[in-house]
Amino acid sequence: MNAAKKVIQHKEASDADHTLSKYDWDEAARELDRDGRTVLSSLLSANECDEISNMYDEAGLFRSQVKMERHGFGKGEYRYFNYPLPNLIGQYRQAIYPYLAKVANAWNMRLGIDIVYPVEHDRFLKQCWDGGQTRPTPLLLKYGPGDYNCLHQDLYGDLVFPLQVAVLLSSPGEEFTGGEFVITEQRPRMQSRAEVVALQKGDAVIFAVHSRPVNGTRGVIPPAINGIDK
Repeated sequence: MNAAKKVIQHKEASDADHTLSKYDWDEAARELDRDGRTVLSSLLSANECDEISNMYDEAGLFRSQVKMERHGFGKGEYRYFNYPLPNLIGQYRQAIYPYLAKVANAWNMRLGIDIVYPVEHDRFLKQCWDGGQTRPTPLLLKYGPGDYNCLHQDLYGDLVFPLQVAVLLSSPGEEFTGGEFVITEQRPRMQSRAEVVALQKGDAVIFAVHSRPVNGTRGVIPPAINGIDK
């Protein structure tokens, strides 16, 4: 089930707040609690996806490039955006953060973690900068035939926000084949569970970066969540 319960009739590329307000965030929070992931259907339009994809060749927008095979991460490459972020990306990042901060704070409370994330994204960024984490983390992935991304967790620095958002920018079956988004979950004394999250062009998946609270027989347990694009 996807978190998008209401139909988006129209949206402007610059109106991220209006777009995100169309989703049922209570349902999204329930899915994140239950499954460790939720999907926002058609977050970006096809034109917006193409706009972002075309940024990849604009070297001035990025601070660094990583060839995954060199580091044993898989095959393919990605580029980290530099500040200032492109308007489309910056606006969506700022607009979605308050919804995710609410879930993150509820998770920390259940897990007994004494960290409260501020409601405003700018205040969270200031915390990161004050802690020496000043580099932007949004990135753009590029895959070719046979490329893949190994199972991993994106854990950078001491301040790690527990939720991450990935958006599919290409059309499955038309612009590529394969390329499923897979997450795995490990719980104490249980076998790992893998799930393929079906996405269409413009869909966004929100998923746990590392752990989430789950009710076990002896209280709350935090299973690890690994995300993978391949």
